Amino acid sequence: MAFIGNMQRYNRIKEVLDEKGIKYKWLAEKLDTSPQTVSRWCLNRMQPRVEMLYRIAGVLGVGVCALLVEEGEDHSG
Repeated sequence: MAFIGNMQRYNRIKEVLDEKGIKYKWLAEKLDTSPQTVSRWCLNRMQPRVEMLYRIAGVLGVGVCALLVEEGEDHSG
């Protein structure tokens, strides 16, 4: 599992947003949630529920698997 500092990474939401040139605020508006919540997901300080993960994937036009960090995946570079 990849780590950020002392924190494990479980999702790639931030990377997908960056790849698509989408801001946290836009995603928060589409999901009817706060930008702070989206920020916490992106920083892996909090994880979305499974149902929300599917909603995020739908809004971003990706599969759910694209939002998850695979076991052993290294993003330290």
